[in-house]
Amino acid sequence: MEWDSANPMTFVGIDNFLRLFKDKTFQIAFMNTIYYVIGTVPITLMASLGLAMVLNSKIKGRNIFRTVFFFPYVASLIAVVVVWNMLFHPDMGPINSMLSFLGVKNLPKWAASVKWAMPTVILFSVWKYMGYYMVMYLAALQGVPKELYEAGDIDGTTKWQRFRYITLPTLTPTTFFVVIMLTIQAFKVFDIIYAMTDGGPGRSTTVLVSYIYAKAFTEFEFGYASAMSIILFAIVLVITIIQFRTEKKWVSYM
Repeated sequence: MEWDSANPMTFVGIDNFLRLFKDKTFQIAFMNTIYYVIGTVPITLMASLGLAMVLNSKIKGRNIFRTVFFFPYVASLIAVVVVWNMLFHPDMGPINSMLSFLGVKNLPKWAASVKWAMPTVILFSVWKYMGYYMVMYLAALQGVPKELYEAGDIDGTTKWQRFRYITLPTLTPTTFFVVIMLTIQAFKVFDIIYAMTDGGPGRSTTVLVSYIYAKAFTEFEFGYASAMSIILFAIVLVITIIQFRTEKKWVSYM
């Protein structure tokens, strides 16, 4: 359908889908989304698992550190975005001041730069969500039977072998769930993009959901926006099916 909410709906067949192949902004948004997914999912996964491993050990003040790392997830998005943009301000931010003090030249402009805007958004996303998935991993780590580690100690395993052959296989169900959730979350990212860059500078951080939003609620092309939504749904569905199909192979390999 073609509909602007003011005039009657008009049937246009598959024109909205054919239009996607000619829309360069859609292609840029699609590639930006893939870039964001590839950057966010593995880094968040590794960061949350690493934090959980450290904070599951007996270190001083670990409850405080757990709270500190979990806080960004429960804090107001707008509040943390404002703080983040102040920290990474190209001219007055403490991050660039520290880099300048260390002798770094050609300081990045972060969210104000076409080159650095998406990496900045990815870093922010990792920082905001790693605490949430850290809690999941902490719960899973505390459920690992101690007998397995004791058996490993008897066999003379190293720390790496304990992690590779005991901890990691035991965490496989949790890791699979985290990967699924992170992937879906990354593909439908909108609020972070809208709050930090609003798709800019230029179209460097325009992702599929932000472009769908712009077409639907700014330009009132609801039919075209719906076609893009269906494409996004199909992409997420296919990736999720592939992940479920490969779960058994993953488990057997681990």
